[in-house]
Amino acid sequence: MKINYQTLEKKIKINFKDKDLLVRSLTHKSYNKEINNEKLEFLGDRVLGLVIAKKLLEIYPNEKEGILDKKFASLVNKKTCLQIAKKINLDKYILTLDIKKKKDIVEDKVVSDCCEALIGSIYLDKGFNSVEKFILELWSENIKDSVITQIDAKTKLQEFSLKRFKKLPIYKLISNTGPRHKPLFKVGVKLIDTKFFLAEGSSKKDAEQNAAIKCLQNQSKL
Repeated sequence: MKINYQTLEKKIKINFKDKDLLVRSLTHKSYNKEINNEKLEFLGDRVLGLVIAKKLLEIYPNEKEGILDKKFASLVNKKTCLQIAKKINLDKYILTLDIKKKKDIVEDKVVSDCCEALIGSIYLDKGFNSVEKFILELWSENIKDSVITQIDAKTKLQEFSLKRFKKLPIYKLISNTGPRHKPLFKVGVKLIDTKFFLAEGSSKKDAEQNAAIKCLQNQSKL
């Protein structure tokens, strides 16, 4: 497999001194059992955590530890790493092989792990300042959205609605589409004085959380 890693370097604005380090960060153990990205993923996970924790303390100096911990968890989890990886089309540069089927595969977990491994390789090749800049640029939108923590969105919206209107938010299932193994739910939520805010999710619960986030974001603009 011939992969043009220079294209990736241009995209992430980093020119590796050690090109082999970059390639190793994107090599899954299924492709090479001896030289792969497992240790770089381990390192990258810690580097990502340090950078995000440092940034959250700068943004929210007076926030309680429990709230910071939830914001942190939402920013460094596998789902967010996958989202970031897709932003830079990282899956196009990953070396992986399903030996039984004799064909290339790139599963979501593999892509997410490679994102962390890439961070580890940047840290080793360029140092902390460069990897911090890389992370903060790619995670900038997610960090802005951390003003509202997804895991608590429904609870926060309920508290807000009860305090202001003495009534609970109104949720409505709009649609349930897609195959059984990969459903897509669309849910709306409204308060007494708002329109329905619509959002989707792979489960009704996720869709409700996402809709609650949109509603809360609207309230924060008032």
